[in-house]
Amino acid sequence: MARTAQHIHLDRRAETQVVEERLRRLAWLLDNSIPIPGIGYRIGLDGLIGLIPGVGDTVGAVLSTYILAQASALGVPKVTILRMAYNVAVESIVGMVPILGDLFDFAWKANQRNVELLEKNLKEPTATAHSDRWFVIGVSVALLAFIAFLVWLGLMVLGWFLGLIF
Repeated sequence: MARTAQHIHLDRRAETQVVEERLRRLAWLLDNSIPIPGIGYRIGLDGLIGLIPGVGDTVGAVLSTYILAQASALGVPKVTILRMAYNVAVESIVGMVPILGDLFDFAWKANQRNVELLEKNLKEPTATAHSDRWFVIGVSVALLAFIAFLVWLGLMVLGWFLGLIF
């Protein structure tokens, strides 16, 4: 029996909804599944895993990357994937700082942010891609400025050091 384009479209839409729900549950588990009594705030397994010295943030980043891979498989534009990767990178890099990084992990909730980006993209792909493009441009400019600052700082330290020697 031949399947019509409409049936195939409905199958893809149903499959997308299943994946979206699975990612929503994973983000909840990683970022919001554990209530903290008395203060009305929730944390997730990602923050707790991040407390393990040396490997915790790496494991958390690998779990977070699954959401990116699934978003890519759903056809989310690369610029949105890049924005999602930025969220994971910020959480992973800042999370490496002892104690303060762990507190940041509990608050940043990269997985929740990424699922929200995915959902927005699936609902309004054109508008989301446009705003994501500007975000990526802004981050790129900031990164280039930071690199230029590091080069300048390195040259200043080198000049100071050479001044001590000669």
